[in-house]
Amino acid sequence: MANGYDVVVIGAGTGGYVAAIRAAQLGLKVAVVERQKALGGTCLIWGCIPTKALLEHAHALKVAQGAAEWGLTGVDGKAVGISMPAVHARKDKMITGLTGGIEMLFKKNKIDWIKGTARLTGGLGVEVTLHDGAKQHLTATKEIVVATGSAARSVPGIEVDRKRIIFSDEAIHLAEVPKSIAIMGSGAVGVEFASIFRSYGSEVTIIELLPRLVPGEDEAVSTELEKTFKRRGIKVHTGTKVTSAKAGAKGVDVEMVGSAPGAAPQKAAFDLLLVATGRGPVTDGLGIEELGVKMDRGYIVVDPLFHTNVPGISAVGDVITMGGPHYQLAHVASMEGIVLAERIAGQHVTPINYDHVPRCTYCEPEIGSVGLTEAQAKAQGYDVRTGSFPFKALARARMAGETEGFVKIVAEKKYDEVLGVHIIGPRATELVAEAVMMLRMECTVEELVKTIHAHPTMSEAVGEAAHAAHGAAIHI
Repeated sequence: MANGYDVVVIGAGTGGYVAAIRAAQLGLKVAVVERQKALGGTCLIWGCIPTKALLEHAHALKVAQGAAEWGLTGVDGKAVGISMPAVHARKDKMITGLTGGIEMLFKKNKIDWIKGTARLTGGLGVEVTLHDGAKQHLTATKEIVVATGSAARSVPGIEVDRKRIIFSDEAIHLAEVPKSIAIMGSGAVGVEFASIFRSYGSEVTIIELLPRLVPGEDEAVSTELEKTFKRRGIKVHTGTKVTSAKAGAKGVDVEMVGSAPGAAPQKAAFDLLLVATGRGPVTDGLGIEELGVKMDRGYIVVDPLFHTNVPGISAVGDVITMGGPHYQLAHVASMEGIVLAERIAGQHVTPINYDHVPRCTYCEPEIGSVGLTEAQAKAQGYDVRTGSFPFKALARARMAGETEGFVKIVAEKKYDEVLGVHIIGPRATELVAEAVMMLRMECTVEELVKTIHAHPTMSEAVGEAAHAAHGAAIHI
């Protein structure tokens, strides 16, 4: 195995492995340093994929429990339960297949996987501590790419013991369904696990510091999700801070207090407390600060084409910051990896438009959104018009028995341009793809009105929302 490469990538998550493959496709000699036992990073091994697998099992359970409604014979819906060993066996088999697929892509593209922990040594050098303790030294002639990702983090005063007070890393591997679970945080991770465990039979409580669930979404989406969750029996405490959490042999004692003046503290006991309050960058031990790379709260500062301030060192994915909000999403990291690889190979590239990033949350009901919320559009000075259409008016949604939610279009009046699309309901994470293309092509509401949407489909809600933005929805 050679030690000299055009590009050395540190980290084989969705940013790193995609950057490596694209660079190799463009004729560059590439090595990837990854200390995990499999390729794919957090998304594939610990995050996106296992959680969505658990959600698919939740959906299957819902259908089986409603067997009589669906006309299924030989299935006693009331007796249907969930087997966690079987769930994990299927989930783990799927993950193994996907990680093996990436390994095959590495071999196909002649990418060397160096199994160990990397440390930058200066002069585009990388020292790798292999799993057996031996050292291997790599050099890059063109670029070192840092794609070390992020890890779950707690908040001050909450000690995560990974037994009773856990992160999502532990939540995806629980051997049994907890009788009760509290979840701190209502971002994507929090609400997805709330959906999972409620479907599996747990008593679920969400505790959110901010005034509403999924606070990054349009306010109408937050309102709809809270209503739906409460109908499902999920307890919701918004505007509430966890002031202490103490793990014992049988559970977790949680104390929380609302934000209203004079609010009295509340105490509750749960089997588990899941901390889903965000993620932080993984840069410890990398040696990057010693080389003078500019950092911000542990994140690596990069420009729009992912250069750091030190020539020859770039970074992509969850580990970076550009001075403003940066989406910690797998599909964002992958696109960054592609753009970076093409830039290193000498191709003409343009910066990513982060205003066009689709945001998908796979709870029940699903959320898919892109662009500006109504409040953001107004704050930016647009003269705003909106249109909404409920899924319950669609024949396809009724067939599926999934009628909650709506499509909301945010547009501006002067030029009729679509500024944002916000979907909560069935197939929202798929339907948002059309909306991403709308924004990229600077689509007007009128163009969307003139676009034929097949019947009967969930996508009709998108077209109808456009009609509604012009005050002329057909089916409501």
